[in-house]
Amino acid sequence: MSCEGSVAGLWTGEWQEWIRLRAVEAGFDTAGVAPVYGTESEVGRVDARRFEGWVDAGRAGEMEYLKRRNEQGVLLRSGVEVAMPWARSVIVCAVNYNGDGPLSIAPAKEGTGWIARYAWSGRAVEGEGELAPSDYHDEMLGRLRRVEEALHERYACETKCYVDTGPLVERAAAAKAGVGWIGKNACVLNQGLGSWLLLGVIVTSLEVGDDEELQIAADRCGSCTRCIDACPTDALVKPREMDASRCIAYLTIEKKGAIAEELREAMGRQVFGCDICQDVCPWNRRSPVATREGMLTRREMVNPALEWLAGMDAAEFRLWFKGSPVERTRKKRLHRNVAIAMGNSGEMRFVPQLEQWSTGEDEVLAESARWALGRLRRLEEERKAAAALC
Repeated sequence: MSCEGSVAGLWTGEWQEWIRLRAVEAGFDTAGVAPVYGTESEVGRVDARRFEGWVDAGRAGEMEYLKRRNEQGVLLRSGVEVAMPWARSVIVCAVNYNGDGPLSIAPAKEGTGWIARYAWSGRAVEGEGELAPSDYHDEMLGRLRRVEEALHERYACETKCYVDTGPLVERAAAAKAGVGWIGKNACVLNQGLGSWLLLGVIVTSLEVGDDEELQIAADRCGSCTRCIDACPTDALVKPREMDASRCIAYLTIEKKGAIAEELREAMGRQVFGCDICQDVCPWNRRSPVATREGMLTRREMVNPALEWLAGMDAAEFRLWFKGSPVERTRKKRLHRNVAIAMGNSGEMRFVPQLEQWSTGEDEVLAESARWALGRLRRLEEERKAAAALC
């Protein structure tokens, strides 16, 4: 689909800088523009083969939306043009979400869980002392719309905005747009911002000029393998390839039903998401703290007490998590995760709560609680045996 504009529908270096400035004005920390490579191109074929191989290997777990195909049987996310034949470029906008708080691998009070850093986010509400929950999907979509409006003032072109919902692989577009390189932890890494980045995209029908030099970020992971070595569940099967079905973030957020027993001990105290592969990354040592509205840190989300989370009824869960990314997990899955974290804690004070859950109507929670009780008892026996040897 053609576009009309002052540069004949082409992205030039000058206009790419213009769109980056519009993105920063809208509340993003950086942005870039990537061309859409059709599946007839070598780059497009490589991307398509890589994604299809990842899905066929079962790496997507139960995330069926990643496996969707068109009528011809082609995976929708194997190439932007598969679902949007008019697409010619992708604007990738990134916002820093590095909350003001400790790392998940830092010493923490006994009996606390871990909620992923991106889910700490909140926004100030006039007249209230506490921050209200915010969800990056909503925050970023509003910002993308502002960038889109600025673009439409300059061009008559077709556009689509997406935050995690579009038929494309955002990190691949981000790498081509120069936002960062794909690190060995499979996250987008930016030399100045680190990997605490949330991505939003605007797919456009604007062409990128053939003579434009792409601002692709250099890969600066070098020989470092700290993220791969630190992953408790061995989800990083090789550099830049994650088996999502083993990832703690997937297990605690996306996975429905029971979590495989062989992965539970390795989950540690994670109750929503996981930050370990980013916590150990050297590029995150100097990552700036997020200060943008909607990305402020809700202190209650940092190292929350497992007892507090376990005691939440439906009304209290809504009070603390409605409008937050945690809302999508829902209370019963959060409690399943809390039960596993209680079992891994070694704290016998959690026995009464786990016993209550173990006889409840929710069979997934009940089974998780029974496993946790068994683990606590084994850990207690090991402690007693070790004390007897001293």
